[in-house]
Amino acid sequence: SGRSESLVGPIIKQFAELTGIDVQVKYAGTASLAATLLEEGDRSPADVFYAQDPGGLGVVESMLGVLPAETLERVSEWARSPQGLWVGISGRARVLVFNPERVSESELPASIEDLTDPKWKGRLGWAPTNGSFLTMVTGMRKLWGEERTRAWIDGMVANGASIYPNNTTQVAAVASGEIDVGLVNHYYLFRFLAEEGETFVARNYHPTAGGPGSLVMVSGAGVLATAENRENAERFVSFLLSRVAQQYFASQTFEYPLVEGVRTGRLLTPLHEINRPDVALADLADLAGTTELLRSAGALP
Repeated sequence: SGRSESLVGPIIKQFAELTGIDVQVKYAGTASLAATLLEEGDRSPADVFYAQDPGGLGVVESMLGVLPAETLERVSEWARSPQGLWVGISGRARVLVFNPERVSESELPASIEDLTDPKWKGRLGWAPTNGSFLTMVTGMRKLWGEERTRAWIDGMVANGASIYPNNTTQVAAVASGEIDVGLVNHYYLFRFLAEEGETFVARNYHPTAGGPGSLVMVSGAGVLATAENRENAERFVSFLLSRVAQQYFASQTFEYPLVEGVRTGRLLTPLHEINRPDVALADLADLAGTTELLRSAGALP
């Protein structure tokens, strides 16, 4: 699993208890696990790859088998592999998290492209090694092209965007006034609000002009073509799309359920209100190219 144990451990445990199936999980970063799977090839002992983002799934797509139609059809076409090799489990929206005591929502740009304006110098944060950020920039390359994407990265570097190791530290930095705006996934704020209450000084903003800053990604899962326990593996993926699992993601991890009819929290902006860019999730696999672009621009060591 490229998703952390704190996020998905409870629902995996619930599957094991309900079915009596023994589930052995290796937790690591999605990119690291994808590299391991490629190295192991046909010898991989893995049955299921549960990834943080579609980019990681795309890297190993050639190793995955086609999922049952009844599993794939539970989610919308945009949230699954066109070839049926993986299926989205939960949705995660890219947002700007901001401190409303230091910047008003009306001051925030319609597009993240405008964060390169000198007025944001010294006020921004980002996590350029984070998998979701890399997926967003990969989408940016698809939508804007290499030159325009490089110009955005150069502008962020010129504005002295503070580097953070992950999304959680960015949200905390926004609330403390260390930075005014960060680029994160939507649900990190909701975890702070759940722990500290609505007095927590940070809020989310969905860029109104859409573009890569409004990308909605999915965590997803696929079954390896070489899986020795294929039937149980497919049962597990199907379970992740069950009402009980989808409700868990909505209420416990504050993500978007991808199966219709599951209730979400009142603070969550409905998916249909987000100006999502027109980019196929299956086209977001070139994380290596994105990493190289960021490194050449000085955004990564």
